[in-house]
Amino acid sequence: MGRYTGPKYKLSRREKQDLFGSPKSLMGKSPMEKKNYPPGEHGQSRRQKISEYGVQLREKQKIKRIYGLYEKQFRNLFEKANRQKGITGDNLVKLLESRLDNVIYRLGLSPTRVAARQLVGHRHVLVNNKLVNIPSYTIYPGDVIRIREKSKKMDAIHNSLKKVRDNQYSWLTIDKASLSGTFVQVPERSEVPLNANEQLVVELYSK
Repeated sequence: MGRYTGPKYKLSRREKQDLFGSPKSLMGKSPMEKKNYPPGEHGQSRRQKISEYGVQLREKQKIKRIYGLYEKQFRNLFEKANRQKGITGDNLVKLLESRLDNVIYRLGLSPTRVAARQLVGHRHVLVNNKLVNIPSYTIYPGDVIRIREKSKKMDAIHNSLKKVRDNQYSWLTIDKASLSGTFVQVPERSEVPLNANEQLVVELYSK
């Protein structure tokens, strides 16, 4: 199954939260706020009770869409998390947060993860002074992420940084002047601002 290319606001409405960091409209509201009910012809009608499996599936879909992964990518990441020591759900979030596209987004070098993937894919990003064009590339503590010299004049990057507080995440440091940042450490689950229950994903995949 390919990546979803339809209206992203429908996915956000389905999960009742903004999954993509969507920019606000000129009226000061996210387009998602215009309709506070699920998408579809029967979105406003009485909803049936969701089964346990349905709840688990919805949570998996929500997390997968937040980070922008294909199903196979997400499942492989879960298997990797399951093989590691510690709590599988926590491990999964840590692996998701260690992806290059996510780190760029967290640093504020892009307004969304989708834009971050484009930056990486279009060869604008260096990791430890080496060009990396793979969004899923794993970042490790001590790695330095920077924008290529020839790409530093891009308005999209500077406009994104203007909206970011300095060092707003404890596991990252950002140098706005040089358009670079350091992945100081892998964050603990409690530090990650992710409104999701990854334990439900563990239960789903453990069936």
